[in-house]
Amino acid sequence: MSRIGRLPISVPKAVQVSVKDGSVEVQGPKGKLQLAVHPSIRVGVEEGTVRCERPTDQKVHRALHGLTRALIANMIRGVTEGFQKKLELSGVGYRAAVQGQVLTLNLGYTNPVVYVLPPDIRASVEHQTLVTISGVDKERVGAVAAKIRSLRPPEPYKGKGVKYVHERVRRKAGKAGAKQQ
Repeated sequence: MSRIGRLPISVPKAVQVSVKDGSVEVQGPKGKLQLAVHPSIRVGVEEGTVRCERPTDQKVHRALHGLTRALIANMIRGVTEGFQKKLELSGVGYRAAVQGQVLTLNLGYTNPVVYVLPPDIRASVEHQTLVTISGVDKERVGAVAAKIRSLRPPEPYKGKGVKYVHERVRRKAGKAGAKQQ
């Protein structure tokens, strides 16, 4: 049996989980999420826990078993705690500002980059160079953070660009042969 898939998911008191017509709906203090479950995986809710079961030991069913369990666990964590990603802007004149759902980034281009956030994602800016992306859906938070990072990925020579806070940029040496005589 899958090590991940066989673990029961504990449901906090503030969260309601309902299973119907091949979809799981999780509602909590921070929001509501829905997931369409593969027809071969059975999801059951009983006494404050959620369990996932698979029909056979085929490779496809084993993979779907662990995946479904992990996605439901992330949904429960998302509606209770939420998820966040932190991005750091490094470079001369690189800064960010947020107004409502509009994130304005100065990234060394001629004009500032204006990024409109999806309705379920929030952004906050600290120190003009630290952007925090937060929301209830782990996948959406990661996708938005990756999209913002792709606007100016960190370059290897000076390290300028948008990077995750704990990301390590591999640096390269510049031209070494120019100063030799």
